[in-house]
Amino acid sequence: MRLNDLYPLKGVSKKIKRRGRGKASGHGKTSCRGHKGQKARSGKKLRPGFEGGQMPLARRLPKRGFRNPFKLKFQIVNIEKLNKFKKDSTVTAEMLKEQGLIKNIKTPVKILSNGRMTKPLNIGVQAISKQASEKITKAGGKIELIKK
Repeated sequence: MRLNDLYPLKGVSKKIKRRGRGKASGHGKTSCRGHKGQKARSGKKLRPGFEGGQMPLARRLPKRGFRNPFKLKFQIVNIEKLNKFKKDSTVTAEMLKEQGLIKNIKTPVKILSNGRMTKPLNIGVQAISKQASEKITKAGGKIELIKK
């Protein structure tokens, strides 16, 4: 096998649309832009949601409810997932990230009580449910709430 024998698998690569290469290409003359108008011109820059001066849909629809911009979003970890760790080890956000239980160290972590706790662990997270804390202390573990 040589480099010139290599080729992508069928269906992986797609042939590009060659615009403006004459009538025979099927994309000639106006190059798929139609005739005249704002979008046919070179250097067209229209922001998303622009409707040609018509009142945009986002402004036509009624606004309802309230989104709190300061709401805390937690990464959820169930107790049963913590059984991966060794007995009496200290579980932190960094360790949870290493095990693939959370995606981001900066986002706060909350422990929920789904499952059984089989080992005593020292857990340092931002939030924990009441049932989860009961299960951890029952198993002989300790909880440390971290402020972030």
